[in-house]
Amino acid sequence: MSTLAGKHIVLGLSGGIAAFKSAELCRALVKAGVTVQVVMTEAAEHFMTAVTMQALSGRPVYTSQWDPREANNMAHINLSREADAIVVAPASADFMAKLLHGGADELLSLMCLARPINQVPLIVAPAMNREMWNNPATQRNVAQLKADGIHVLDVGQGDQACGETGDGRMLEADEILEDLEAFFSPNVLAGKAVLVTAGPTYEAIDPVRGITNLSSGKMGFAIARAARMAGASVTLVAGPVHLPTPRGVQRVDVRSARQMLDAVQLHADAADVFIATAAVADWRPAHSADQKIKKDGSGQTPELSFVENPDILATIAQSPRGASGELFCVGFAAESHDLLAHATAKRIRKGVPLLVGNIGPATFGQDDNALLLVDTSGARELPHASKQALALDLIAHIARQI
Repeated sequence: MSTLAGKHIVLGLSGGIAAFKSAELCRALVKAGVTVQVVMTEAAEHFMTAVTMQALSGRPVYTSQWDPREANNMAHINLSREADAIVVAPASADFMAKLLHGGADELLSLMCLARPINQVPLIVAPAMNREMWNNPATQRNVAQLKADGIHVLDVGQGDQACGETGDGRMLEADEILEDLEAFFSPNVLAGKAVLVTAGPTYEAIDPVRGITNLSSGKMGFAIARAARMAGASVTLVAGPVHLPTPRGVQRVDVRSARQMLDAVQLHADAADVFIATAAVADWRPAHSADQKIKKDGSGQTPELSFVENPDILATIAQSPRGASGELFCVGFAAESHDLLAHATAKRIRKGVPLLVGNIGPATFGQDDNALLLVDTSGARELPHASKQALALDLIAHIARQI
């Protein structure tokens, strides 16, 4: 379940071509369990119809401060008092300038001005041409809006409707949704740095063949996202997977176990928490052929010998910072049977304070999982749920531990 579930958000649309993204954002918010009240400026109605937004939100859309549906004719008061947040997406350059100066000549800006500042946060998603975004006046406005306590989201970069390319695009709906989930999540890891490994490793036999496993990386990516939502700065070392990088997470791509170890060691000194989610290959070919190994028709198979890969978790856990507890290390055990026994033994063998166990064949590639948390006090089950929900529970558990 999303951290937004049960929230009531006023979604404001100001004038801009990016208003078409607001329709998808509205739909995503509703899907996440949010009740959405749409308020549109007159300019916004040139880009998106109130009928569309009403259909997507399931609620009548407000477009005027003179709306007779409000018995006291104070929509700007009533709507703002009911909200957990006001989100303006898109927020045009003109609308942000209006916010800065306290302008209130239509319902949306009037509502933003009249909201209880300490109870109803205001979040804006800028959208404009690259030159407008980079104009010193806009940048001054953004800086002052932030100083005034308004949460200004980042802008995207890329092709713009005007035909130009650069900064200023409104973020995509899924990106805004991630930012809103992070905004409403408890910052239990604020000020902490978290290092996560995820996915499989790939050990080359020759240029076209290799040894790997079925890990999709979904659990590790969910944990990285949950740590970022908890306020941490997050570095994600990912094996060969095809997953989008979570918002605000620094990603380092690797292939082999040795490359993963190098990347982890490079970032471990700056981390407060290390979560080794990756399914690292235990062995690799002793020698990788420079050319594709071809069959010769003799029926004889090529001779392959293997060497053990470095133990990334044990290496970091037994380092000075890991051994002293300065770096809190969390291991994962993907087992096929006897989960509690194997996870308990692995925690002791690796020398880590927390070991997370799961049944690998039942979870590889899936969107859900069940986890077993094993530490010095015993074992605790996290029952079957989405990997994102489990990641949030795991991060909350780690925050309590440290």
